[in-house]
Amino acid sequence: MAFRPEEVSSILQQEIEKYETKLEMESVGTILQVGDGIARIWGLKDAMQSELLQFPNDIIGLVLNLEEDSVSAAIFGSDTQIKEGDTVKRTGAVARVPVGEALIGRVVNSLGQPLDGKGPIVTDKFRPIEGKVPNVVNRQPVKEPVQTGLKAIDSMIPIGRGQRELIIGDRQTGKTALAIDTIINQRESDVFCVYVAIGQKSSTVARVVEILRKNGAMEYTTVVVASAEDPAPLQFIAPFAGTAIGEEYLYNGKHALCIYDDLSKHANAYSYHCSSVVLRDVRRIRAMFSICIHVYLSVPRNCQIKMAPVH
Repeated sequence: MAFRPEEVSSILQQEIEKYETKLEMESVGTILQVGDGIARIWGLKDAMQSELLQFPNDIIGLVLNLEEDSVSAAIFGSDTQIKEGDTVKRTGAVARVPVGEALIGRVVNSLGQPLDGKGPIVTDKFRPIEGKVPNVVNRQPVKEPVQTGLKAIDSMIPIGRGQRELIIGDRQTGKTALAIDTIINQRESDVFCVYVAIGQKSSTVARVVEILRKNGAMEYTTVVVASAEDPAPLQFIAPFAGTAIGEEYLYNGKHALCIYDDLSKHANAYSYHCSSVVLRDVRRIRAMFSICIHVYLSVPRNCQIKMAPVH
């Protein structure tokens, strides 16, 4: 078979005309130090606060500190797979979670990724984990009650929508049971519920989800899980992820009940980070307690059991 030079030159000319050069620029940095779930990175001068970073082995990190010559990031994974000298890339995206009705009935982690095996969460709505806190002037007064389903509490310690409550008690005194009963009791109301499990065993969370499912509560509930097996950074941001999911209902004129079980384990994760990296202050914690969600319950442990309003 003979080749015709004119055909070859014609094909080459066509390919040359189709060729387009694309210049892609990526902001990358180098790991200076890694340990205790925290990485110190040099070279990311344009990184943003709370931005997600891409580490080797598909591990995600979150920017916490912006220093003069480096940034510090929490690692959402095992730091044994990361070493000094590795390259880190910016994603350009601030940490956020999917929100909206697509989250109802789902079990997700602190990044909004599904854990229930029901497929991906299909939604085009996202909210940043750290959003702007509404000021006191813009908040509505507490004027509507929320019923826990326990007559002793509802009669003696009425809880209002927009109010924050603390459930304090020793181990095995029924704090989680009270929180779960409160969620189940919203079945006939217009309240959407967000249950945030922090530092608990996966088996314990599975039992809670099964109880909610048997009582029909998963039809209006989202479960955010940062189990004891997860890295401390995921436990650290779990309450903020739950708050962001609840805020979506708030800003759409609906009511949301957020329960954190429990905040003592969140405090442990917070202390863990304080020993590893200097946070800018306790603004994260203050912001969480300042969010104006219509119904707000908090669940820590290791004290005498009582209900106490949080001011």
